[in-house]
Amino acid sequence: MADYNILVINPGSTSDEVSYFRGEKEVFHKTVRYSPEDMKPYDHEKITAQFDMRKRMTLEALKEHGIDLKELSAVIGRGGLVKPIEGGVYAVDDMLLADLREGVLGDHSSNLGGIIAHDIATPLGIPSFIADPVVVDELLPLARYSGMPDNPRISIFHALNQKRCARHAAKQLGKPYEECRLIVMHGGGGVSVGAHLGGRVIDVNNALNGDGPFTPQRSGGVPAGGLVKLCFSGKYTEKEMMLKLKGHGGLVAYTGTSDCVALEKYILTGEIKPGSGIDPDKMTRDEAREAVHAMGYQICKEIGALAAVLEGKVDAIVLTGGLAYDKVLVPEIKRRTGWIAQILSYPGGDEMTALRTAAEIALRHPGQIKKY
Repeated sequence: MADYNILVINPGSTSDEVSYFRGEKEVFHKTVRYSPEDMKPYDHEKITAQFDMRKRMTLEALKEHGIDLKELSAVIGRGGLVKPIEGGVYAVDDMLLADLREGVLGDHSSNLGGIIAHDIATPLGIPSFIADPVVVDELLPLARYSGMPDNPRISIFHALNQKRCARHAAKQLGKPYEECRLIVMHGGGGVSVGAHLGGRVIDVNNALNGDGPFTPQRSGGVPAGGLVKLCFSGKYTEKEMMLKLKGHGGLVAYTGTSDCVALEKYILTGEIKPGSGIDPDKMTRDEAREAVHAMGYQICKEIGALAAVLEGKVDAIVLTGGLAYDKVLVPEIKRRTGWIAQILSYPGGDEMTALRTAAEIALRHPGQIKKY
């Protein structure tokens, strides 16, 4: 059976990942992290303004490793904020491409995954895909109620990595994913906490712009009355208020940085990473620790709420994403939620392998490719 050469592109809110696979072998993996200073020129622009910068990084990574574009079999990108769809692999066609560019459900870096994949693949005459985008929607009817009929709760979360880690947890627990009752927390630039039941994510916070715990870059669910007052105070434009929710909210608003690796190092050792935005004259190590613990406190409240959704019957709490490495945050989460169920950790997110596998399945079984 022939092997396929697959390029995987995974744009994140604070970083880009690129991997190249020959068959199952990962030839290289490169991560580029962006500081607040790097992203500042794009503060008031749509995410598509970053297209050239991020595509250039992808092509430079291929060039650095001597990869000839002509040997590619397919390119797959992380799925973005398109219309709600079921999980699976989708070909990037004109309709999908238009909605990725428009950001029909929001403006997020993940939208660029399919756009860059398509732009690289099309001149080569090879297919481009996305898989398990962040808008996979399996919510229970009750989970959609918000208290405002014209503003329902919606499903936007780290579907690809949550599903991947839920299946790893099921294997570790020794039973099918479809028979497990799990709470999965993915923590990165955004944080999503989902209740998995019957192989579906029946409830999850909108991890993009104003729901759930605050995160390294996002405000999470803020006091509604205070938010309305800020919106009508005359001090801020609509774009500035949206940045308070996503981009300038959360840890970066409290500490001056969204770089949790740098923040952890500062808290534990006092060392300050150049360019991180940490200023010891404005924030002591104890104040930084309290801010991280506050984020953990809110994550734990979300986990507790989903334990109630699962009626207290939880097989495991799963921690994943970059925040699952954090030596300040993770002990706080374990301390507050360990009584609910055992805690399984899969730090980071092997989304690259998950995307490669999805593309390979699509190439081997074209009938499984879904149309947007």
